[in-house]
Amino acid sequence: MKNKIGNVKEDRHYAAIDLFCGVGAITHGLIKSGIPVIAGIDSDGTCKYAYEKNNKSTFIKEDVRKITGDFLKKLYPKGCTKILVGCAPCQPFSKHTQKNKKRSEDEKWGLLYSFSRLVEEAEPDIISMENVPQIQKQKVFADFVNKLKKLKYQIFYETVYCPDYGIPQSRRRLVLLASKLGEIKLLPKTHKKSNYRTVRDTIYKIESIKSGGKSKNDPLHRASNLSPLNKIRINKSTPGGTWLDWDEELRSPCHRKETGATYTTVYSRMEWDKPSPTITTQFYIFGTGRFGHPEQDRALSLREGALLQTFPKYYKFIDPKSEISSQRLGIHIGNAVPVKLGTVIGKSVIKHLLDKCPNIKYK
Repeated sequence: MKNKIGNVKEDRHYAAIDLFCGVGAITHGLIKSGIPVIAGIDSDGTCKYAYEKNNKSTFIKEDVRKITGDFLKKLYPKGCTKILVGCAPCQPFSKHTQKNKKRSEDEKWGLLYSFSRLVEEAEPDIISMENVPQIQKQKVFADFVNKLKKLKYQIFYETVYCPDYGIPQSRRRLVLLASKLGEIKLLPKTHKKSNYRTVRDTIYKIESIKSGGKSKNDPLHRASNLSPLNKIRINKSTPGGTWLDWDEELRSPCHRKETGATYTTVYSRMEWDKPSPTITTQFYIFGTGRFGHPEQDRALSLREGALLQTFPKYYKFIDPKSEISSQRLGIHIGNAVPVKLGTVIGKSVIKHLLDKCPNIKYK
């Protein structure tokens, strides 16, 4: 017998719901670890196709601030160990917005409070929350942790350097785990600097394309078109270098000013034998970061960005009947948690369940 929502059978002893699910990166990672996911909830309806197509879980288009704990409780199979995961949008806490005095006015600022409210109302047994490390300096995070303590959760959190877990991207993320069943921790690191996954490991064998070009075999392997000036700039760029290596006349006017001289992580190429920089929502644009291909004169393609986010190559992001929007897919891919980090979180939860509840059946 199946539950009314998702693909989770009524006799499952544990199941998850994914808040702020996006196109399903965390959900897919959890499923790969062995944790069934009942549903993902997100206010962006454009994520529905990719979420459901790849995960066979139900996408619920809803604002997390408007749902209740009772609504979540009804989604879980009766009597199961309830797992609630979520990555509230992190833009208000990121380095890019830290200097913005109006940051506290961002409507996303309070989403972690909504997460906290749902934890109190739905009473999940295990929680996972992931965000940018900078959130630890904010009152909203302290309030979240204090709420969990009052609700008798045992809490673990730390900043994770993604290459330490085989993710080919130098992204740092805060991972929090909390449980009512006892002490819970993230699994030990799996990689060292000597065997970090790199850009070469991830995209070296991908078909060569030109600026503005696309693959005939993979609609997602397409590169944005460069202006004539940017074609000259990238041709003069070396992996790991900066625009400081260019002739003066090639530099942007803002970079010629003293105030712009320190912004050297834009207009540059990735290096083959290192993890990539953090993939952002504009990774497909040469000028927004170190997103130049290591040797081809173009920015990363949408497919390459997805692979560096550890989405499997089979992951389907768009309905074949729909037009491809680089901007929309850039947001979907760049906003995602690396799928492999979701798997690490899932495996950590399963180890915890095996330790604390050895009678649980893992099917």
